[in-house]
Amino acid sequence: MSQKFKSKLEVTTIYIILAIVSIIIFYPLLWTIGMSFNQGTSLYSSSLIPENFSLEHYRWLFSEGSDYLIWYKNSLIVSLATAIGSVVITSLVAYAFSRYKFVGRKNGLYVFLLLQMFPVMMAMVALYIFLNMIGLLDTLTGLILIYLGGQIPFNAWLVKGYFDTIPRELDQAARIDGAGHLRVFWSIMLPLAKPILAVVALFNFMMPLFDFLLPTIVLSSQENYTLAVGLYNFINDQFANNFTRFAAGSILVAMPIAAVYLYLQRYLISGLTSGGTKG
Repeated sequence: MSQKFKSKLEVTTIYIILAIVSIIIFYPLLWTIGMSFNQGTSLYSSSLIPENFSLEHYRWLFSEGSDYLIWYKNSLIVSLATAIGSVVITSLVAYAFSRYKFVGRKNGLYVFLLLQMFPVMMAMVALYIFLNMIGLLDTLTGLILIYLGGQIPFNAWLVKGYFDTIPRELDQAARIDGAGHLRVFWSIMLPLAKPILAVVALFNFMMPLFDFLLPTIVLSSQENYTLAVGLYNFINDQFANNFTRFAAGSILVAMPIAAVYLYLQRYLISGLTSGGTKG
């Protein structure tokens, strides 16, 4: 077998694998989009290409009889607060562990590592009791606090690893010029860490929009539902068969995620630390 034939065979195999993966990924998405434009509410009467194209489900979601906009607002509040809070808290914690030596530093990192090994399901009962004790059960504030606290261990390890790659010579040069701790953090570390902070912001923005289990446990009032919990009620009730409305609502969930991703992609694909010590 010649080398040229082997190369063509490898390329063909790669394209076949990519084609199979693309079908697995995009086929359900295309079905969801097509279902959202079908008339009626039944799943079985829907088709990939709508025979009678209709926007009635999207109009219904924005009508006065629907709570969809309330759920959408709640989800955006939780997602934005979680993303911003995670970036602020994680960057401060990671900076401390990366640049300072203090009592319990090593043990603290081990604790963060151990906390990542336990599934969130194990803490659901404890979190429910804790929120009930402090009066934040069935509130968006309580949900935000759980998201913020739960993401600290993983995000701190992630950002600390990135901070460790930033040369300490930059810190020392800034201190020689009279910069303090916060000045070094704000003017040196944060600008160079934008790519990893963008990843943290994106992941923590996406998670509350898609999470179903935790909001189901914490939230009980319909006016406090997030999108995942609210949309589930379209198909959960005994006589509910609103699969097409569920599909339309699911499609709209992707819009804020796409907007945030497009805004942050210049940081996601760039390495701003390259050449940091040159010149």
